Amino acid sequence: MFRFAIEISPLRKDRSTNLKSGVTVKRGGRLRWKIAWTLFFSTVINYISRQSFSVLSPTISSQLHFTHADLAKIFGSFQLAYALTWLLGGFLLDRIGVRLGLSVSVILWSVVNALTGLVSSVTGFVVTRFLLGIGEGFNWPGASKTVAEWFPDEERGMSVAIFDSGSSVGGALASISLPVIALWVGWRAAFLFAGALGFVWLVVWLRIYHPLQSHPRVTEEERTFIMQGKLAPVVSAQTGRAKWLGLLSNRNVWGIILGRSLTDPIWWFYVFWLPQYLTDARGFSLRQIAIFGWIPFIAADIGNFTGGYISAFAIRHGIPVLRARVLICVVSCLPILAGMPAAQTRNPYLAVGLVCIALWGFASWSTMGLTFPSDLLPQDVVATVTGLSGFAAGLAGTAFTFGVGHSVDRFGYTPAFFVAALLPVLATLSIVVLLRTPSTVLDPTRPPG
Repeated sequence: MFRFAIEISPLRKDRSTNLKSGVTVKRGGRLRWKIAWTLFFSTVINYISRQSFSVLSPTISSQLHFTHADLAKIFGSFQLAYALTWLLGGFLLDRIGVRLGLSVSVILWSVVNALTGLVSSVTGFVVTRFLLGIGEGFNWPGASKTVAEWFPDEERGMSVAIFDSGSSVGGALASISLPVIALWVGWRAAFLFAGALGFVWLVVWLRIYHPLQSHPRVTEEERTFIMQGKLAPVVSAQTGRAKWLGLLSNRNVWGIILGRSLTDPIWWFYVFWLPQYLTDARGFSLRQIAIFGWIPFIAADIGNFTGGYISAFAIRHGIPVLRARVLICVVSCLPILAGMPAAQTRNPYLAVGLVCIALWGFASWSTMGLTFPSDLLPQDVVATVTGLSGFAAGLAGTAFTFGVGHSVDRFGYTPAFFVAALLPVLATLSIVVLLRTPSTVLDPTRPPG
């Protein structure tokens, strides 16, 4: 898998022009791509665990007599804890590093998800999903920090696409495997299966990852290529309290936060509510969810690589990094609008197809959104800013989830589909207005633009 992934990368050339100096340098070894694919698998397992309740919710809610409001509480408890962990976890990862931080988080979410199969009440699911959110909230800040450490600017879009695509693959695998397990041995066993996967990944992670500067197997050639290909500084100019307070006055930080807050609710809507929607509005059985429910996640996976590939291609051909990323966000808004006709069509299979188009656009946008912190900010605050944006996005997603739960009981799913389709327009406007290249932000004597 690692070798195949490296060979299909659009960046697989022996030499590259350094973004800082214009000097052509050798790309070095492949260790960074192995690390990227290890992060991909952590994200796959993260989403299998996360999707376990969502995929099984039609069966669980039917057996235990849960309402849509009950489901909203369970979904919302995960999102609230997830948001809090993004905030605190990003700061913690910048202090203790991702090797230890991600190891502890995987252990926590794996144990909790396995224990979820023992509960039978709304309160029990609320507690276990809250604890799951605490563990899983470390994954994206940790992965973003690792990408900032191990990848030069031109390869960063593709490396983010690799690890972020794990969410789509994990969601698809959850939609296929968990219903099969539930139909075969019961839904409680499906939680145990999902929980066991994390420990397999942990062994691989502890072997393959060490910090760039101290990794025993990285070549000096690869280390030099990585370090010379970064425009953003490795260390902030400010230290102590001033470094952290300075983030609050940084326009890039606010652009990143607003962009994430106005797009993440879209993903949460489809991730949490799509299986229930297919059952409620389209009459799908658990078996049909296993057959069709994975397809939108594959579309999202394609969207991750669409955004990552095109941004890498554009940067290699002279388009400035930020301009390339923002342009992809602008274009990606168009397919997301497919969510509106998806809610209106009477054909259930056409509805699934339109949801696929919407998630393809969302994933392309999201890949750029996750790349912005490492593009625009010093490496030693990337996890913190990623955590801040995730915290804000988590709160927005939680509010949207509760809103969907109450709206569905009164008005059906159509309003939620329309809101989810239109939010990215506001997100894109916010990044166009606020984001600036690192040199503009770091040098106050330069005019904006």
